Amino acid sequence: MPGCGLLCQYETNKLVRIQSLRLGSLKWTLNASILLFICFMLLWNRNYQQFDLLVSSVTTKVKGVARTHLPGVGDVVWDVVDYSGPSQEKNSFFVATNVIVTKNQKQGRCPEVPLKGGLCRSDADCEEGGRDQQNHGIKTGSCLKFDVLRKTCEVSAWCPVETRTSPPRPALLAAAENFTVLIKNNIRFPAFRFIRRNILPDMNDGYLRSCRRDQDPLCPIFRLGDVVREAGEKFSEMAVEGGVIGILIEWDCNLDRFMQRCLPRYSFRRLDEKESNRTLYPGLNFRFAKYSSVNAVEQRTLYKAFGIRFDVLVFGQAGKFSFIQLVVYVGSTLSYFALTTVMIDWLIGTSCYSAEVGQIYSEKKVESVADKQKCILCVSYVDERRIRLVKRSQKKSLQLVKPTSFQPHKEDGGHLRAAVLLLQPGVAVDPGAPDREPAPNREPAPNREPAPDREPAPDREPAPNREPAPNREPAPNREPAPDREPAPDP
Repeated sequence: MPGCGLLCQYETNKLVRIQSLRLGSLKWTLNASILLFICFMLLWNRNYQQFDLLVSSVTTKVKGVARTHLPGVGDVVWDVVDYSGPSQEKNSFFVATNVIVTKNQKQGRCPEVPLKGGLCRSDADCEEGGRDQQNHGIKTGSCLKFDVLRKTCEVSAWCPVETRTSPPRPALLAAAENFTVLIKNNIRFPAFRFIRRNILPDMNDGYLRSCRRDQDPLCPIFRLGDVVREAGEKFSEMAVEGGVIGILIEWDCNLDRFMQRCLPRYSFRRLDEKESNRTLYPGLNFRFAKYSSVNAVEQRTLYKAFGIRFDVLVFGQAGKFSFIQLVVYVGSTLSYFALTTVMIDWLIGTSCYSAEVGQIYSEKKVESVADKQKCILCVSYVDERRIRLVKRSQKKSLQLVKPTSFQPHKEDGGHLRAAVLLLQPGVAVDPGAPDREPAPNREPAPNREPAPDREPAPDREPAPNREPAPNREPAPNREPAPDREPAPDP
């Protein structure tokens, strides 16, 4: 259709069909393998679904009682208030497993613990009002005897100051191994308006009182010793200096109508460095005090508690069928079938296949086209005596295009032909040569055998004399043809 341009054109690729049983079998085998892989990944990763991340909240309740003998204190019964301590952070709880106790501290003055570089010889070594991050109080300017051999600076602090820094072995609260914790986890998927908790609807009060994790993996009540053991640690060793254990709750939910499944899965791991010789300040500890008043004087008992912090980490997703996601996945995997073409083309082009077939296939598939430049021969105007040679496209008017060169105007056709050839690179032509086409090369005539000797022809009798032809009468004079009218102008 004239004037339609690119809007009325359609281009497509050229295909070469090879009649071969081996290549045909290989093609369908590769396509079938790719199709099976796509279907497997579609079902395994559930790429036909739309996914949403959960929003979670966690609450915990620890239960257990232990009795321990503290040096200088005696037998002490520990309940959940004593060993749980203050809440550390969101979605976590702490259980004390070892402790250092400093009893009956009062506000006053006492010698500082001999720390590194904290010894003194006289009062001049103790600056009054001086303080350090490692000290327990503020220096008073006096140097006092700490024990028989050492002197330290006097400080104003809670006296007597804490003297022991390393925890006792074995751990004083090793009985915490039998404590239990109830974890309540509520989740919600906003995109699907779906709510679930780890305490399932069929779990009643009687079930929660008697369930054990080794019998039911969905039981939300955990024994601390089992948690540490499943994390790959030994509770008696970890209880000395403490540490951090992660309780991971994973929700992988399928919300399709006929395949609905949304259950928690629990796993455990240690989150801190467990080897003391490789870690500065290993384990986990903190201090707290219990205050009392004796004879109107306030005093306290200081506890440095070592223990295990349990962090509850909740993560997961929910998926539901989505036609859009299915179409996107199918469209993105269609390109995998191009691997079949790449594989077979490589096989044909290498020595693994017949060289003759590979050459024929290459000739059929690849077509070489030489690049040709369009040349324009612009004849000069009537009042000009030169020929303008232009070697550009016809997008501009010939009057505006800058000519490549000028040639003098001559009447012979050879000069015009030479002018055109000058536009082609690498061609040299004599403009004065006549406009003749080169004669085709003729093959030399084959050598012919000599003709055999012929016998001389017999003497023929002379032909009889013929009579002269009679004189013909002259043709009559013809009338002149009438004048024709001139043809009309077209």
